[in-house]
Amino acid sequence: MFFIELGYCDLAKQLLDRFMKVFPNDSEGYYGYSLLFAAKEDASRSFDYMQKAIETGMPLDRFTCGLSKVFDPLLNSSQFKNYIESQNHSLIHGPMVGDITANSAKFWVRTFGHKAVQVIARQKGKDEFNIKSKKISTKAENENTGILFIAGLLPLTNYEYKLIVGGNIQGGIFQFQTFPEKGQTAKFTTGFGGGAGYTPKYLYMWDTIRSQNLPFFMLLGDNVYIDHPERPATQQYCYYRIQSRTEFRHFHANTAIYAIWDDHDFTFNDGKGSPSRDKPAWKRDVLNLFRNQWVNPYYGGGEKDPGCWFDFSYGDVDFFLLDCRYYREQPKGNPAASMLGKVQKQWLFAKLKNSKATFKVIASSVPWAEGTKPGSLDTWDGHPEEREKIFKFIERNKIEGVVLISADRHRSDAWRIKRPNGYDFYDLESSKLSNIHTHKEMPNALFSYNKKCSFGLLEFDTVAENPKVVYRVMSIDNKEIHRLSIFRSDLVFEKK
Repeated sequence: MFFIELGYCDLAKQLLDRFMKVFPNDSEGYYGYSLLFAAKEDASRSFDYMQKAIETGMPLDRFTCGLSKVFDPLLNSSQFKNYIESQNHSLIHGPMVGDITANSAKFWVRTFGHKAVQVIARQKGKDEFNIKSKKISTKAENENTGILFIAGLLPLTNYEYKLIVGGNIQGGIFQFQTFPEKGQTAKFTTGFGGGAGYTPKYLYMWDTIRSQNLPFFMLLGDNVYIDHPERPATQQYCYYRIQSRTEFRHFHANTAIYAIWDDHDFTFNDGKGSPSRDKPAWKRDVLNLFRNQWVNPYYGGGEKDPGCWFDFSYGDVDFFLLDCRYYREQPKGNPAASMLGKVQKQWLFAKLKNSKATFKVIASSVPWAEGTKPGSLDTWDGHPEEREKIFKFIERNKIEGVVLISADRHRSDAWRIKRPNGYDFYDLESSKLSNIHTHKEMPNALFSYNKKCSFGLLEFDTVAENPKVVYRVMSIDNKEIHRLSIFRSDLVFEKK
């Protein structure tokens, strides 16, 4: 895709020819040829390869989703128009559920062209889908996506929902559960992870996680691997490829998703932004494209202070998800360099200080603990003074119950960060959801696992006299590998 977007069609064809010699009759290869000939404005050959791709398993969605108009010569051809009329094709991607509260939920969809969309829902066990969102229209400027909203729901209740697109009810009934009221004690399990490279043989990971029946899941960065911030079609290609996969679609239709980014879905490997809101010039465009793929509660400080940080609550557990790239300063030779930027750091401090939650989970896209990536400045080791300011703010304000989670390293770890003037912090790291590339296990961690793809589970019990969170490392085959229990009494300034 990258070479085609750059206009290097001859080079792209050479690479595709080599690929197809090794993997003959491969649907992704046929897709590449279709894309190539569309870019060369040869709609007839593009259509022929589209048919071959679909015959070998490629979903039609991959051709109709847009790709910054690269496919327009194909989509505007009479051959394609005649073909699409017979397909009853209106929904491309989604639904994705997210931003759930005790009384509401949101849903993300992408349609083929402009379409009116609506969600209808019912309490599980009821006959009638009597809960309806407002009808909205998807918009081309948002990549033909839209966000639907329903309210008036009951806390901790199971609901089923359907989509209506262009006046037609789509196949499939999906489900979600509302959250408890904010501040209410609860027993629940959630999950997190990063490092979701597009590796077809490992994409059953999404089925594995879905089998856990989690109310929500946190994606902590490297959710796709793009590495080309100034190539929008390449970015879209990477998102659309995973969004068209059945495993991922079934997962996010039934499990609420909350997502931040890291280097590979923001810029290049170990890359950063700058303290400026608008430099490099591509930052806002990359953020806007990111926003078109997810259904988070909000994105940073809005247009004035852009970013992808946000917070949400499940009962009496508060979650604070950070943007560790947009405002990151160059750390080399500057231990005082900021990772979060002034506005985000003020936001985090205010949120922590005002939180009354039993547990306060701070999610970073890169590890907190020292030595997780020896010799690198890409983790919080490259920003030691700001990390220390965050830790000292917690200690100075006697903020108890803080748990740290992170991603980036292609393995699953638990680390203990010893503190001389407060309780020790725990950094729970997991970032090998579907990657092939693996990082070595770390002997200084409490435990470290890299044998297979894995994800993290967090089991909270705030009903107990001594509330606890249990971190469980789960393999792609749903086998528990490691377990760590952290009690609320471990996260206080005076033992009770």
